[in-house]
Amino acid sequence: MAAGGLRQRLVHLDLKGAPPRAAYLRQVLPLLRTLGATGLLLEYEDTFPYTGPLEPLRAPHAYSRQELQELLGLAKEQGLEVVPLVQSFGHMEFVLKHKEFSHLREVKMFPNALNPHKEESRALVKAMIDHIMTLHGDVKWFHIGCDEVYYLGEGEESKQWLQQQENTPEKLCLSHIKAVASCMASSYPTVTPIVWDDMLRGISEETLAESGVPQLVQPMIWDYAADLDVESKVLLVEKYRRCGFSKVWFASAFKGATGVNQSLTLVGHHLQNHLQWLKVASSTPTDVLQGIALTGWQRYDHFSVLCELFPVAIPSLAVCLQALENGGYSETVKENVEKLLGMPNLEIDTFMSTSLGTFPGSTILSLVTQVSFYLKSSVDELLERNRYVTGWFSPYHRKRKIIHPIIMHHFQPDAIRSIDGNRSI
Repeated sequence: MAAGGLRQRLVHLDLKGAPPRAAYLRQVLPLLRTLGATGLLLEYEDTFPYTGPLEPLRAPHAYSRQELQELLGLAKEQGLEVVPLVQSFGHMEFVLKHKEFSHLREVKMFPNALNPHKEESRALVKAMIDHIMTLHGDVKWFHIGCDEVYYLGEGEESKQWLQQQENTPEKLCLSHIKAVASCMASSYPTVTPIVWDDMLRGISEETLAESGVPQLVQPMIWDYAADLDVESKVLLVEKYRRCGFSKVWFASAFKGATGVNQSLTLVGHHLQNHLQWLKVASSTPTDVLQGIALTGWQRYDHFSVLCELFPVAIPSLAVCLQALENGGYSETVKENVEKLLGMPNLEIDTFMSTSLGTFPGSTILSLVTQVSFYLKSSVDELLERNRYVTGWFSPYHRKRKIIHPIIMHHFQPDAIRSIDGNRSI
């Protein structure tokens, strides 16, 4: 039985790095439902099929409208509530890196944050939301991002604005959130905006209450730590209630939160994070808590390398979903996850090295494990310690393709041994 206020359990699909093919997602959605998900938090970034003036935002690998319509139809069949997510303030690199929109940066050199003073900035956000809503006409919630708005207040227009009496970076942040949320309320009155809460946490209750923002949005409180401070989160929920927010969401992580270039998921870390959130939920009035989003970050931001691929983290996601649905973790929960994933031995506290599984993408987990544990170390050994490689096959030589054929014969046997040795594992 699901724990109190965590009846809504959204699985975050972060599509801004190695987005899964639509055919793969069609295999995964029924599994997510079986594991205990009640919905999806879809972060499109550059994978949405934008058209017209927004077409530059569309990556070459973006989904087609037909693919998304089919996926959304399948989600509906599975009973999965879909919540789209579009960044509208911070993490706008995928927009502001383009020359067509670079003039809308808060700081001229940095493509991360949107200039909140320009009418054109709000028009851009509205156009993005309108595009997304053409495929999501029946949604109840729409996540507008607004986390980690770095360098806010450091743009030239902001500096001038902040010189005026009583103007502060906090008020600047709230005014933009209010503008975006008000735009949504006007265009889509039945849709409730959600925002990440980190930019709100340090703002005084008085400033939050006076801003009008609590009447327009629902904050999503995020913390991905295994040792999450339960008491501070309970106090934060109480603060938000006093400010006028009617509902709050929580956000945990099943992957993508333990290292910017992490390749394998340590299930135990993420399980502990969810068990801590269950404690917070047990101390939160059920009429205040809307639900939880299990985030699974593909990369830390638009320009960073990939962290764990989605299939690699399915065992972690399964454990976390089942823990939430059952109000904790036990041997019975473990056995159920093993059965659902076709895994004979699910490792919680160590990286899995041999357990295969029959879930969609299980071969990817097997291959990434093999590369991480065995192939990487043997290749590093070859590249860094073999004298023929370091002396005659260096990055300089490889880049310029100036290789002496005799040298190839010297290290070829070691290279073949490394490959064949890993094939046999």
